[in-house]
Amino acid sequence: MTTLTEKLAAVQMVLLDVDGVLTEGRIVYADSGEEIKSFSVRDGYGIRMMLDAGIQVGIVTGRHSPALRHRCLDLGIKMIHEGARQKAPLLAAIMADTGLSAAAIAFMGDDLPDLPIMTRVGCAVAVADAHEELRRRADMVTTARGGRGAVRELAEALLKARGKWDSLLSSLTE
Repeated sequence: MTTLTEKLAAVQMVLLDVDGVLTEGRIVYADSGEEIKSFSVRDGYGIRMMLDAGIQVGIVTGRHSPALRHRCLDLGIKMIHEGARQKAPLLAAIMADTGLSAAAIAFMGDDLPDLPIMTRVGCAVAVADAHEELRRRADMVTTARGGRGAVRELAEALLKARGKWDSLLSSLTE
């Protein structure tokens, strides 16, 4: 049986849901109808750490959001799949486009629409406040809630599993 550390060490791409993972799961509308999202700076730094370590990061979400596209542009995330009501079929397309196997992909989710893709990737991650069914089936459940550092927690676990954490810390203190 493969350990969590082995699964994390094999990850070359992290796919993230948005609402409930990168955000707290609330949707706020301005009077104009514009959707407003709140993102964690710590999660953003975690995404930057993954990208700098050569781990690809992509978005797979059922909604469309200009705020999300702005955040992705800011962080350097190029793979954005919006309006993905059925997320599992998208996984096959992502694997074909990237040449990666399911074992090399992690997915982080929070609710039942994420379950089909989570059961097909090499490393399934649920945020602390995810639906019980996702937490039960996940390889890793974060201690942080969605939008509150869960992505950062995954990033640090990935870097530690790859043996890159100590060198990252050393580079920050030099």
